[in-house]
Amino acid sequence: MAGPRVTVIPYRPRRLQVVIHSALKRFNFLVCHRRFGKTVLCINQIIRAALQEGGQPNRRYAYIAPLYKQAKQTAWDYLKFFTAPIEGREVNETELRIDLPNGNRIRLYGADNPDALRGIFLDGVVLDEYADMHPRLWGEVVRPALADRKGWVVFIGTPRGRNQFWEVYEMAKNDPDWHTAIFRASETGIIDAQELAALQKQMDPDEFEQELECSFIAAIKGSYYGQIMAELERVGRIGIVDWDRSLPCLTSWDLGWTDDTAIWVYQLARQEIRYIDYYEASGQDIAHYVKWLQDKPYTYSRHNFPPDARAKTLAAGGKSVIEQVTAHLRVEACHVNDPTKLQDDIQATRAILPRSWFDANRCKQGLEALRQYQRTWDSERKVFMPKPLHNWASHGATAFHTGVTAYKGENPTAFKITSFRQPTLNEAWERQERFGHDEARI
Repeated sequence: MAGPRVTVIPYRPRRLQVVIHSALKRFNFLVCHRRFGKTVLCINQIIRAALQEGGQPNRRYAYIAPLYKQAKQTAWDYLKFFTAPIEGREVNETELRIDLPNGNRIRLYGADNPDALRGIFLDGVVLDEYADMHPRLWGEVVRPALADRKGWVVFIGTPRGRNQFWEVYEMAKNDPDWHTAIFRASETGIIDAQELAALQKQMDPDEFEQELECSFIAAIKGSYYGQIMAELERVGRIGIVDWDRSLPCLTSWDLGWTDDTAIWVYQLARQEIRYIDYYEASGQDIAHYVKWLQDKPYTYSRHNFPPDARAKTLAAGGKSVIEQVTAHLRVEACHVNDPTKLQDDIQATRAILPRSWFDANRCKQGLEALRQYQRTWDSERKVFMPKPLHNWASHGATAFHTGVTAYKGENPTAFKITSFRQPTLNEAWERQERFGHDEARI
């Protein structure tokens, strides 16, 4: 009698890939250098899990890349190729989904559309290049999706500074429930020594350390503010910044019509700008953000909005954002910036940041947005484009720009100040007139 049909997948794992497959636990964190073969590794890990007998019926597995188009470009062909020998498997090109004859399903997603993941359950998931994803994705979306099925996860990627990817690693490396490993090019032998030496000569040192030696402290290539933020941290300007009850607060906004809205809260104290709080959310109406402001103990003197706050939308009943906001906040406290050039905003921000202080805890997500805000990389021409990469970090950075633009408009000589000094008597009286009186909240 013939035995059961055996399906042979055309996957020939490298030595280190075999080691990884055998060592994986429910929770896993892998840092891998470029050309390690991590996408092939992860796709085959998912396929193997989906083909195994036993466990929950109708199992669901996901591979998530930072962008949907990245998932399609890097993993879709691999998924179709390696599942091709499975008799009866069905391919859904529209949804980037493979349905297996045992009822299990594998699907590709992009972290740029987290709403597509909400409400689903998962038996296993790979987060590829989590360093480029929104920090909230794991805790708010993916982790709950694994809960009822006790599903597994593999974080895998290359460092992008000390961001959320690094934070997960710091948590996981001392937790026995997690498997962690770092694979550096100088140690794996996948790229031979001669080629590695040539790469080191031809690449920027920070880029080489980050991409091939898996360094978490190398500067983020293409970051607009990365070096400035690193210097602020070095000199102690990112830490504990207390709210000064004697000073009013200002806010600056980025408005997301289909994605996140971000708000910075800050105070002006002589020539210092103190960023004391930050908030970001998606899929919420204006009343939600106003409530967040009102629930804080702060007194506000001014709310700064970008130019698109004047635009009217059908979804809001033909009202603009500024019209919706002034239904809740004092009209005289709301200001809409005039349009500016993005490059001017970036240069003004570079001038403002060295005079800024940040509360590391309350502004954590906003700080990471400033560190991760970077130019778009043209992979065909191998150059950075003169425009920002639009990803999750854009919202916090753009909200910061809103405040800088408003500040520059109020203080045309602000960028000429190169050192701290005591205000003159006239300046002190002017400041008292502007900020010294008691104001009602909001």
